[in-house]
Amino acid sequence: MASGEEHCREYLRRHRLPELLQHLGALLLFHRPERPREFLIEVLEKVKAGRRAEGQYPDLMDEANVEAMFRLLDVLGQGHITPAQYREALKTLGLSYKDLEVGDDEIITLDIFKEGV
Repeated sequence: MASGEEHCREYLRRHRLPELLQHLGALLLFHRPERPREFLIEVLEKVKAGRRAEGQYPDLMDEANVEAMFRLLDVLGQGHITPAQYREALKTLGLSYKDLEVGDDEIITLDIFKEGV
């Protein structure tokens, strides 16, 4: 039984399915389309085209959205946020933050935030 579970986990990991499903869910919640199935089909077609280098991967947010999110996190208007806020924002968006090489004493500027998101 454990062998079957291991094969399933390996399959999910190899094809990065949890990340894909999390990204699709985030896109649905962000855009809230009237026809979610058709929306997901369009997104997956864009992903397929992006893999063939025929287009770009669908983005969750444009630059203005990212800047607005940063301003919401930077409540004092200091021009930076903490690494904890940065990790939490990435987590909330369904983006990977586990491989971040950001120390707890570093300052996260808008440019760093944009790059991460």
